[in-house]
Amino acid sequence: MSQRILIVDDAAFMRMMIKDILTKNGFEVVGEAENGQVAIEKYKELKPDLVTMDITMPEMDGIQAVKKIREIDSSARIIMCSAMGQQAMVIDAIQAGAKDFIVKPFQPDRVIEAVRKALS
Repeated sequence: MSQRILIVDDAAFMRMMIKDILTKNGFEVVGEAENGQVAIEKYKELKPDLVTMDITMPEMDGIQAVKKIREIDSSARIIMCSAMGQQAMVIDAIQAGAKDFIVKPFQPDRVIEAVRKALS
């Protein structure tokens, strides 16, 4: 059975890019969310194996969403997605419980490596 992934990013283009990388590598994208609030609802509903979470989003950022998801499910596996220059936020995200991070623009090999590592 393929691993089920929830993609969270406020940019539809970024969701499409990461979805493309994941599906080409045999992962199943079970849902998408455009902000942290929606991500939490979708996480409860879909119970994915992994979440890719953008850091900077409207309404609720990725770090807040990671904390909330980890309150719901302490074993949640989350990989942060960040643009260049957000190192401090990435550190906050890892401390909040994220497993790894990938940097935009996405490098397919790095995305798959991070996903496989987080799922193993």
